[in-house]
Amino acid sequence: MEKNEMGTGKISQLLIKFSVPAIIGMLVNAIYNIVDRMFIGNAPHLGSLGIAGITVSYPVTLILMAVSLMCAVGGATCFSISLGAKREKDASIYIGNALTLAIIFGAIIMIGGNLFINQVLGMLGASSNVLPYARSYLSIILYGAVFSCITMCGNNFSRAQGNPKNAMVSQLIGAGFNIVFDYILIFKFNMGMEGAALATIGGQFLSMVWQLAFLFSKRCLIPIQFKSMILKFEHTKKIITTGVPAFLMQFSNSILNIILNGTLVNYGGDIAISTVGIITSVQTILFMPITGITQGQQPLVSYNFGAKQMGRVKETLKYAIIAASTIAIVGFAVIQLLPGFIITAFNKETEIINLGTNALRIWFLCLPLIGAQICCANYFQAIGKVREASVLTLLRQIIILIPMILILSNLFGLYGIFFAVPIADAASFLITTLLTYHQMKQIRIEPKEEPAVAKDSIEEAQ
Repeated sequence: MEKNEMGTGKISQLLIKFSVPAIIGMLVNAIYNIVDRMFIGNAPHLGSLGIAGITVSYPVTLILMAVSLMCAVGGATCFSISLGAKREKDASIYIGNALTLAIIFGAIIMIGGNLFINQVLGMLGASSNVLPYARSYLSIILYGAVFSCITMCGNNFSRAQGNPKNAMVSQLIGAGFNIVFDYILIFKFNMGMEGAALATIGGQFLSMVWQLAFLFSKRCLIPIQFKSMILKFEHTKKIITTGVPAFLMQFSNSILNIILNGTLVNYGGDIAISTVGIITSVQTILFMPITGITQGQQPLVSYNFGAKQMGRVKETLKYAIIAASTIAIVGFAVIQLLPGFIITAFNKETEIINLGTNALRIWFLCLPLIGAQICCANYFQAIGKVREASVLTLLRQIIILIPMILILSNLFGLYGIFFAVPIADAASFLITTLLTYHQMKQIRIEPKEEPAVAKDSIEEAQ
């Protein structure tokens, strides 16, 4: 790729070029947990309790992903802005420091999680029946924490420098291994939860090896040098602060799942937890293409923002919203028409099918609005506006949704929990739309004024 392609190429074509591999990669990435749940849910000796075990441990996986994204997205955003501003030395330091942070945080989670695994799972709502399944799975998953963090960094830096296909290949390798060995270890060797976990971290390890080989090679636009991995305070601080919205997005999801699991136990027991575990998997499948679009959007927005080409920034956001909204509408139609078919792919127990069919339809009532909301929140992060991005990220999953879950569950029981989700989706969409509209009105794209606007924005972001 020419270094200036992100600043000169046709936006619609570039967004397709960047987003399609990201979408494929994200869908493949979603397979990790989803395949585990599908195989476990259909295994005779595991079933709904196995699904509940994965669901209960899911918040820990989300925390790991939150930390990974903080390093990866924060580093990639700073890298892209520096690249657009022709500050290649800074770009080199950002990519090296982000990798070091990923290794450190991954190691902390691996060690700390295994030391306190029983306490953590108890806090997450694991019943005495579910606890053995959750512990068997999570204890192994935690050993892949460093693999996951490094892979996430590699994927994001691949996209940031205009090589989304490399990230896609990395994810395909990992998911392919996971699918094949899930089947072998669960059904052929009867390894149950342990088999699912081993297949997952095996795939993560292969993805990590692929990305490290890329990041240190000449195929990388700015190959990592060991000296660039030495942490520098200002660059480390900038990576973490810029990555905070991405961290909050996943961390808030973890907090949400903790509260959700606790509430579900009170109003529906293990069956309700298993059902929502399936819905969460469906949500992951639906959101991954949208996330892929935002990952295609992010380097284009960041690079052109750094290059002070605000007209291209606005155009990128417009096309991203159109694409993400289209995906969300298609997903909404499929869910409303085929809820029973979707649920039975994960588990065929009558109680789960009956509850899941109704819950699935309610949960995604406002899905068509979500594409635009996620793209707009990502826009603020891509230009370095941490405060706005953080607030918009927290809207759906913390600020609005958690109070709705607690209030409506008290009023309407289990179905109150389900209806809380579309209410939060609608409210966050309205707030995000208003804030983005206000931001767009402040951007002037006339050539003589553009540099000043961009400079002010950069200074504000700092």
